[in-house]
Amino acid sequence: MNTLGQLYEQLALQYLQQQGLQLVQQNYQCKAGEIDLVMRERDSLVFVEVKYRASSAFGGAVAAVTPAKQQKLLRASRWYLQQHRATDSPCRLDVLAIEGQVPYQYNWIKNAISQ
Repeated sequence: MNTLGQLYEQLALQYLQQQGLQLVQQNYQCKAGEIDLVMRERDSLVFVEVKYRASSAFGGAVAAVTPAKQQKLLRASRWYLQQHRATDSPCRLDVLAIEGQVPYQYNWIKNAISQ
């Protein structure tokens, strides 16, 4: 991963931890794809896709999570659940969009991708 990508994932992690979520795993990779952050909120697993865009032109960071990317995230999250024997765990797929320059604008979309 490039340094800028790591920076924004780190900002996302800090933001989510400030909201009360706990890190389970960062940069989970499997043959189905990658999940930026796997977090826990109470008894739920939260799979988080982090996107950064300098501006909201062309739809901004949220628009960067295309339907194809959503399908890849779904497959990767299902793979994670199977590999960790957590298929009965409540879970959701969120998007954390970061835009602009310091101070960054955070747009946390819970349940952004339907399972």
